[in-house]
Amino acid sequence: MKTIRLVLILSLSAFASTASAQTTATNTNDAIKQTALDYIEGWYEGNAERMERALHPELAKRIVQTNPQNNRSRLDQMSAMSLVQGTRRGGGKDTPKERQQKDVTILDVYENAASVKIVASDWIDYLHMAKFNGRWVIVNVLWELKPSTK
Repeated sequence: MKTIRLVLILSLSAFASTASAQTTATNTNDAIKQTALDYIEGWYEGNAERMERALHPELAKRIVQTNPQNNRSRLDQMSAMSLVQGTRRGGGKDTPKERQQKDVTILDVYENAASVKIVASDWIDYLHMAKFNGRWVIVNVLWELKPSTK
């Protein structure tokens, strides 16, 4: 009888632990996705508060641009402040609702770090996020423009 109780207690404990881990993972994924949506929807809405909430103040957003005349690459960069100011000036408000693509894919999460991909209307962003002072924020973005359609 004691063996049955022990097995039952261990089984319930393992189940509770698994359920708790799944809830934690779901909450983490929800928080990460919300940060990504604050970033991209904030841009489309021209909502500087949402944009600022999504970003670490020391964010670096970078793109590699290649000069077609000499085929030399350069690294262009935007800061958190420039993104927030650009959003405040209207951001992507001129993008029609039907073109406002905002597909968020969480690529990986480990402890307090995450990689996320956003497919937007005219570009793709690869975000690095960190849990900073208890909330998820974007610390790095590497992005690429989609080819223009004629």
